[in-house]
Amino acid sequence: MLDNQPRGTICIEDLEIGMVRYLRKEVTDRDIELFAEVSTDRNPVHLDDAYAMDTIFEGRIAHGMLTAGLISAVIGEQLPGHGTVYLGQSLKFMAPVRPGDMVYAEVKVIDIDHSRRRVQLETHCAVGDTVVLKGEATVLAPSRKFD
Repeated sequence: MLDNQPRGTICIEDLEIGMVRYLRKEVTDRDIELFAEVSTDRNPVHLDDAYAMDTIFEGRIAHGMLTAGLISAVIGEQLPGHGTVYLGQSLKFMAPVRPGDMVYAEVKVIDIDHSRRRVQLETHCAVGDTVVLKGEATVLAPSRKFD
């Protein structure tokens, strides 16, 4: 995995509107197989080449939630990072991710409510110039005062 910042914690006191963190990860056949095993989602569009060729995707695709998991990785490891609690996430899936695709997952701070420790994050994933997923997340950020 390639990301732009060390892993750890950015406390709410240090967050600023516009802060961005990201990672890049190639989605592999093994990732898809492991996600199918853990999630128990064994839809053949993810696992069976012959089946997937006869779908609108004309080939296998990664689970949408596998791609969304990369957003979770940025939030939980980088921005705000360790100690962050997910409160909500909206997702819109725009295009498929295929085995071998390099996914760029980005999180951007768009609002901070210091009194409630809530942070709104703009989230998206892309493969090349194609946005494959977009949404917003609400998180409870760690604080030096309370944690």
